[in-house]
Formats: sequence, C-alpha cells, structure tokens
Amino acid sequence: QVQLVESGGGSVQAGGSLRLSCVGSGYTRSFNYMGWFRQAPGKEREGIAIIGISIGTRYYGDSVRGRFTISQDNAKNTLYLQMNNLKPEDTAMYYCAADFGRPRAAWLLRPSDYNYWGQGTQVTVSS
Repeated sequence: QVQLVESGGGSVQAGGSLRLSCVGSGYTRSFNYMGWFRQAPGKEREGIAIIGISIGTRYYGDSVRGRFTISQDNAKNTLYLQMNNLKPEDTAMYYCAADFGRPRAAWLLRPSDYNYWGQGTQVTVSS
C-alpha cells in the first residue's frame, strides 16, 4: 500500500525558511511525477511545485516561483520542498502527492492528476 508522509511544517515569521520532506513507501516502481500542493482554509487546493521523477523537469506555481525549490532524493524515496522568503499568504496545509502516470499538461499543476496523497503538514507564517 502506497504511503506518503510529510514532515517539516511549523510556524515561522515572514521572511523565514522551512524545508518540507515527503517520504514514500509501499511501492516497487518509481512514481512518474511527484509534487507539492497546499490548501488554505476556504480555498481550493493549489499546485505549487511538481517534478518529473525520471527526467527532473520542474514546474512551479506563479505564487512561489523564485522562492520555493522542489527536489528529490531517489535513494531515500524522499521529496523535498525548500521554502524561502515565506509570506503570510503561504500559510496553508501542505500536501505531498504522486502518481505513476504522466499528466497530459504537467505545467498546469492540477491536483486531479495525482492519485496518491499524504496527510499534510501545516505551515503558518506570521507577519
């Protein structure tokens, strides 16, 4: 059974940094794409960064481009999200997601393209 477990969330002041981790288990073949999504109260889930596992292609949402970096460590089955220059509007529950398939338009960062999800880790940024 595939499991994705996020960690690294917390509370930080504006301008600070956090690094999220997502450890995968329960699968014998590599995911095709993995990514990070977030959801703030009352808002829709938003794709913020995805990576093609074998090709290394990265896509970022407009709101985080230049501040967040997605990376992977295949040997550890771990996905990372380095978040710098955090802003109060980054406050949300952050989710790791993955899929064995290839999204038709990966750059759209659509949550519906991903079938496997973690439970989330909360990030709170104060001003």
